[in-house]
Amino acid sequence: MTDAYIVSALRTAGGRRGGRLAGWHPVDLAATLIDGLVERSQASPDTIDDVILGCVGQVGEQAANVARNAVLASSLPESVPGTSVDRQCGSSQQALHFAAQAVMSGSMDIVIAGGVESMTRVPMGAPLTLARKAEMGIYMSPGIRDRYPGTELFSQFEGAEMVAAKYGIERAALDAFALESHQRAIRATETGAFDEEILPVTVLDPDSGEEVEHRVDEGIRFDATLDSIAGVKLLADNGRISAATASQICDGASGVMVVNEAGLKRLGVEPLARIHHMSVLGHDPVIMLEAPLPATQRALDRAGMTIDDIDLFEVNEAFAPIPLAWLQYTGADAEKMNVHGGAIALGHPLGASGTKLMTTLVHALRARGARYGLQTMCEGGGMANVTIIERL
Repeated sequence: MTDAYIVSALRTAGGRRGGRLAGWHPVDLAATLIDGLVERSQASPDTIDDVILGCVGQVGEQAANVARNAVLASSLPESVPGTSVDRQCGSSQQALHFAAQAVMSGSMDIVIAGGVESMTRVPMGAPLTLARKAEMGIYMSPGIRDRYPGTELFSQFEGAEMVAAKYGIERAALDAFALESHQRAIRATETGAFDEEILPVTVLDPDSGEEVEHRVDEGIRFDATLDSIAGVKLLADNGRISAATASQICDGASGVMVVNEAGLKRLGVEPLARIHHMSVLGHDPVIMLEAPLPATQRALDRAGMTIDDIDLFEVNEAFAPIPLAWLQYTGADAEKMNVHGGAIALGHPLGASGTKLMTTLVHALRARGARYGLQTMCEGGGMANVTIIERL
């Protein structure tokens, strides 16, 4: 079995809800990202074997197989197929895993994996809320209720509070972590650390009405202070989490091009990184967001590595308690985690976040001349993907 390599990795700068990317149809945004990957790798469009995109809100503008629709809106020929993945927040990380498995098996040579989410145009939870309005029921079947008695719905918000309580993480620590996320994102932006990974897209400036390039993550609070974060109301009475210590609703797209050795020869390019390990783990769906902790340890064990072998980590900041609990559980060096900030500052475009984090990880490893990077994120239903890459 051959190896899987990443040869290009791009993301759009995040857009706030109702912000700069709100005018983009998600299909066209994903298509633009696909074209960017093809151009960056100098691949001929007809060499792409498949496009696999993650998307959580697969309804409305993101329905009817958003990946195939993105292909049809892109420069790729009609002969290139596309399929869409929903592993909740890990959707595009899973798309990357599927792409890597395809090229490693030899059944395909060049695959684009990515994700898209317009949380402005397709609000979070839309498939569930629209189905309820249409009296089509919900996913909590009698069998699930029998297995998890007393659970009305699996809630990520309640799960985040449960993680904070279990690991003894108080609000002050959450607020401080959120500030650090913004400060790291500010430094990365001001020093140009994101320049190579961000694909500029054209948007209308709300003030001038003129077309401009969107290339700075819109969610970063350049004026954030500990006092301003601490002043945000808690999401639940007697809770610990506020909107300031949760990931930002975000519009965006991201992707990577994954190839095997035959694909490298066809493209005539040098790889950016090699997929060293990939796995996924199911966990308790009630506490839900704790899954990255045991998933990371299992991944390291299977890869024959220790936490100290990894140079950089990307742990999705869905809620501040998750990366803080992950640090506590793994004993990892906090200075190696989310070095350019995370979803609290940069936004969490759901189905696009997996390859968004991978894009940042690939470029951060290369900028530092570091070797190994590990990415993980919590996912709805109590799951977590883990990917370990080696910078080449």
